[in-house]
Amino acid sequence: MDKLSTRKALIEERLNLPDRLQRADLLQRVMRIWLVGRTDTVIGAYWPIKGEFDPLPALYRWQEDAILSEDSQSKNAPAGESWAQLATESIASRSPRKIGLPVVDKVHKTLTFHAWYPGCPMEEDAYGIPKPKGTELIVPTLLFVPCVGYGPGGYRLGYGGGFYDRTLATLQPRPVTVGLGYTNGWLPDMEPEAHDIPLDALLNDNGVVWPV
Repeated sequence: MDKLSTRKALIEERLNLPDRLQRADLLQRVMRIWLVGRTDTVIGAYWPIKGEFDPLPALYRWQEDAILSEDSQSKNAPAGESWAQLATESIASRSPRKIGLPVVDKVHKTLTFHAWYPGCPMEEDAYGIPKPKGTELIVPTLLFVPCVGYGPGGYRLGYGGGFYDRTLATLQPRPVTVGLGYTNGWLPDMEPEAHDIPLDALLNDNGVVWPV
């Protein structure tokens, strides 16, 4: 398999999927169901580019759920007009759950993760991708990774920069890694190279792809 041409073809196909919004809605649901029962409180994700699935709405709901659950169980749970006040408070600051987006380390060509929440200050990195500006450094125990393509055994085809592989080699303890992609990215004949690190799980708009 020629990775360069395969990568280009898959990105082009993804950008032109006529039902991409419907697929995204399905994958949002798959993500939310998969997260039920997970004990992680710090999750790393990514800012979607080139038609990638956007994991952030599902993760914000995950972050929000922790607050709503606490409030519903509290004797002082908001009611009536108090809910309007709750809606104006920062969910990110109140929730025990944190969401991180990657920031590129230009020297080591690895990624660190900084806290993200809707409306937080953002700036573009060296590649033109938005990243959090001035938010706290966090270390995820679970990492959602974008897939251009993916194949048997949990292996992923990315953009060829090697950022995730280098990052995973440095993170201790190693986070659980979950690939996200649409069904068009499935590559049944994909063979990993020696440096490739398999993901722990793969999710697409049909459900859990890996582990089988």
